[in-house]
Amino acid sequence: MTVVAELLKCKPDASVQTIAPADSVLKALQCMADKGIGALLVMEGDAIVGIFTERDYARKIALMGRTSANTLVRDVMTSSVLCVHSTQTSEQCMQLMTGKRLRHLPVVDDGKLLGMISIGDLVKDIISEQKFIIEQLEHYITGQRT
Repeated sequence: MTVVAELLKCKPDASVQTIAPADSVLKALQCMADKGIGALLVMEGDAIVGIFTERDYARKIALMGRTSANTLVRDVMTSSVLCVHSTQTSEQCMQLMTGKRLRHLPVVDDGKLLGMISIGDLVKDIISEQKFIIEQLEHYITGQRT
């Protein structure tokens, strides 16, 4: 079973993209588009104060008649951010994400931000593990027939 630390090592770019609470939503959207990502951690110094996601934009900007240029991230970010530790398993993270309907989880150990995992990272890992198990079972079954 894979732990989060292993998932972070496999990511081509493990850096976490961040934004300040006083930045505009437009700046956040530009950063997300440039990086091809769906969420930014909102940071004040080394402290996580929120997360801004595509879902926040869709529900709190577009549907509320606000403008991206005139709205600050702090006004629409999700303040309650669930984090995981590097020792947690991909299965534990998947349960948390599906149960809480999340798509991104920051990884924090001893108060230090190590990275962020997405539901896509977890799905990729789980599929890889299942593929390996299937291959092992096929090998076992074909080996038993000879």
